[in-house]
Amino acid sequence: MPEIIIHAVEGRSLEAKQALLKDITDAVVKNFGVHPDMVTVTIAEAKAELKSKGGIPYSVRPPSQIKIG
Repeated sequence: MPEIIIHAVEGRSLEAKQALLKDITDAVVKNFGVHPDMVTVTIAEAKAELKSKGGIPYSVRPPSQIKIG
C-alpha cells in the first residue's frame, strides 16, 4: 500500500491541494499498478515561520523567492 507525504508551506488553496492529491494518486496508480483505494497521500503543512531554506524562515524571505498559489 503506497503512502506519499508532501511537505509544504501552508497557504495554497483547497482546490490546488485537491488537484495535487488527485494527480499524485493517478501517477502512483499508473506506475505502481495499484488500485486508487490502495494509495494514501498526505499534505503536511507548516507555518511559514516554522520552515526555512538556507537558514532563512519562509516568513522573512523576499516574496520573489516564494511562490504560493
